[in-house]
Amino acid sequence: MIDNHRTGVGIDAHQYGQSGPCHLAGLIWPEARVLVGHSDGDAAVHALCDAVLSACQLGDIGELFGVDRPEWAGASGVKMLEHLRKFVAENNFSINNVALQIVGVEPKIGPRRAEAQAILTEALGAPVSIAATTTDGLGFTGRGEGIFVMASALVTKL
Repeated sequence: MIDNHRTGVGIDAHQYGQSGPCHLAGLIWPEARVLVGHSDGDAAVHALCDAVLSACQLGDIGELFGVDRPEWAGASGVKMLEHLRKFVAENNFSINNVALQIVGVEPKIGPRRAEAQAILTEALGAPVSIAATTTDGLGFTGRGEGIFVMASALVTKL
């Protein structure tokens, strides 16, 4: 008997830029530095997309939203998730849940965790949980140079 449940892992890292608001976990964080990227730089959404695509064996974020796709330049993470949701359904998969781990010194996730989880859950059509941590000064995240996000996803083949 073949089990129809599949898991996937995704990671993403973005460096901080000089100006503009930070887009992370579907929210705008005006107090944090911008994350540089082709779309809005939302590293949490990007890791989430890779985790889901990996679980479904449907490639990776570069194939679906890559820099060679000008229509996704500057796109919001929420729009990306809405597109991902449709793409996954068209390929006969259902997303069960996604867990995110955000590593960085800014923004502080805790005060807006519930809000971020709600917006990502709504856009994806499946529960999204978020945890956050720092690296106590170690590495590029500890030096405040950027953000690292890891995601895991559980999907079902329909």
